[in-house]
Amino acid sequence: MPATDFEKKQLLVVAHAPSPNTQRMVDAVLKGARHEDVDNVEVTYIAPLNASAADVLMADAIILGTTENLGYMNGLMKDFFDRIYYPVLEIKQGLPVAVFIRAGHDGTGTKKALETILTGLKWRWVQEHLVCRGEFDEVFIAQCKELGLTMAASLDAGVI
Repeated sequence: MPATDFEKKQLLVVAHAPSPNTQRMVDAVLKGARHEDVDNVEVTYIAPLNASAADVLMADAIILGTTENLGYMNGLMKDFFDRIYYPVLEIKQGLPVAVFIRAGHDGTGTKKALETILTGLKWRWVQEHLVCRGEFDEVFIAQCKELGLTMAASLDAGVI
């Protein structure tokens, strides 16, 4: 018997999508996370500017997506962390997290910045960072869909 929405685990996706291609990546993450075989997970997508500490506090797991801007995460994603860091710090330690980065170059600075912040929050990495480097490639869509499905299925199965 499927769980009611009240019983469902909450997967939060906070991702910045400033272009049609990055929006396609977000949509692919959401499509994977909302796969028909995942029964007991409710997926919520919120842009970083609109996401709050209350949203994070409701989450059982989180997927973060950002573009690489000047060798660093997007400013709106940094703003998200600035606003939620202390309100969730003590309460959400161990929150399962996965990340996708759309990097025009190598994504190293963005990856390092996210690792630093998420280590400070004591969130738990549950899969390797997905760094989509260089010119846009259709393979990024399949990779993002797989990331969403893996997170949601793992949450659904109680693995994370």
